[in-house]
Amino acid sequence: MVTMEQGEIGRWRVRAIRGATTVTENSVTAIEDAVTELIDALEDNNPLTTDAMISVTFSVTTDLDAVFPAAIARQRSGWDTVPLLDVQHMQVAGSLPMCIRFLIHAYMAIPKADIYHPYLRGASGLRPDWASLTT
Repeated sequence: MVTMEQGEIGRWRVRAIRGATTVTENSVTAIEDAVTELIDALEDNNPLTTDAMISVTFSVTTDLDAVFPAAIARQRSGWDTVPLLDVQHMQVAGSLPMCIRFLIHAYMAIPKADIYHPYLRGASGLRPDWASLTT
């Protein structure tokens, strides 16, 4: 568990974590599986707890409307205490379809360079510099 102990406060910084994934169909099951995989990758590869999270914004492309990603995240332990928001991602011609993204702001005591940003499935091409950091 990540906690801010007396004397460590100077090391803690607000950090932003990005991540994305794709689905093959607009269904509750497909979106649920993808969001679960994305959050698992986030939690497995970062020293992060929901107590340290300030907020999470999920965005989905216009072709996804079967379920809110935040509703899926909210079912996870501790995530019901984090402010979550769903938005529709801006539609740009030629952009990646069927894509779910998140932006998380959290307190972390690690350098920006050590943060793992999960870019999974078809979204790995969005940020190949971060997608290659998988562990």
